[in-house]
Amino acid sequence: MNMKLAHLPLTIAVSLSTLLVMSRNASAQQEYPIKPIRVIVGVAPGGATDILARVVGTKLGESFRQPVLVDNRPGANHIIGGQVTAKAPPDGYTVQVVPEGCVINA
Repeated sequence: MNMKLAHLPLTIAVSLSTLLVMSRNASAQQEYPIKPIRVIVGVAPGGATDILARVVGTKLGESFRQPVLVDNRPGANHIIGGQVTAKAPPDGYTVQVVPEGCVINA
């Protein structure tokens, strides 16, 4: 089995548990979120990164009691998704899922 695929369930579990713990702290602060959260994914729907974003987004939506919208922006090795995220208002309502392959971008 490919080593990256062998660690995928553990990576998903750690990511999900970290986000759930963070979401509890965020809900204890001020009223965040008050509108839907947008998750930018730099790959086409159906891959491991997209599935991970949707699973985590579903759990975050339940925890935050706000919709979490997954927005796929494939192309240019995640650069298109990165540009969309960079141009979004810096209000904490737009986040991006960045897989390990994205670190090779200049």
